[in-house]
Amino acid sequence: MLSLGRASAASRVASRAFSTSSTRADVAKLTLVGRLVRQPEVRRTRNDKEFVSYSVATTDYDNRASTPEEPKYRSTFHNVFSFNPSSYTYLRSVPKGSLVYVEAGFELREPDPNAEPSSPQGQRQIFLRHESLRLLSKPKNAREEGAEGEGEEFSE
Repeated sequence: MLSLGRASAASRVASRAFSTSSTRADVAKLTLVGRLVRQPEVRRTRNDKEFVSYSVATTDYDNRASTPEEPKYRSTFHNVFSFNPSSYTYLRSVPKGSLVYVEAGFELREPDPNAEPSSPQGQRQIFLRHESLRLLSKPKNAREEGAEGEGEEFSE
């Protein structure tokens, strides 16, 4: 019985040795739940290709704050970029201040060794590529006008 288990394991290893695919896919994703800082805007790359950029603010509780003067909550701002033209209309319709759920691909870009260390190109950068955005709630002033659209989602 023990030899049967060894033979089975050996056959799996042997068949895996001839496979060209990886055993598992590597994933680098970031999930954000926060407020839209500004209205998403269409911009252009140096090659004149359109994309949409938007910023999401997330707030974390800081338990290291030891005095009443120190803030207990700390906000982080995340810039997200979408290169899928089919998502542009939906993203631009989401109002500033909306509570959103965002899934984005995460890429860490190393600094350019020839760039000035104080410039953005000379520093390590985090690049977030939009994958999906779900509108959780509109800002208070938009809710008073009508709550249409809450719970909508757009994925690439």
